[in-house]
Amino acid sequence: MQGQELHAFIIDKIDDMKGRDIITLDVRGKSSITDTMIVCSGNSNRHVCAIANHLASEARLAGLDLLSVEGQLTGEWVLVDLGAIIVHVMQDEYRDFYQLEKLWGDAAQLNMQ
Repeated sequence: MQGQELHAFIIDKIDDMKGRDIITLDVRGKSSITDTMIVCSGNSNRHVCAIANHLASEARLAGLDLLSVEGQLTGEWVLVDLGAIIVHVMQDEYRDFYQLEKLWGDAAQLNMQ
């Protein structure tokens, strides 16, 4: 699973768990570790962990290469690394503080939904 199909799969799994404010950033040529970042919000540390765990579990079931899941102990910001796409699941206060959308400021926001 690659490209548009992988993106749709990830968005669907985030949506299953009611993740919100989903954005997709094209970081090709700006990052040496991935092509695309997806950022979404959860309401609490339990919600953030539930979104990330659901995505990771479904990715494994689909036979995808799950490279890493980081941040589950606190649930403030959980990163799910699927290689070509890295997903950041964040509580609102951490998303507001780190402002990944601005950090990757000139990265194009993709509308692949």
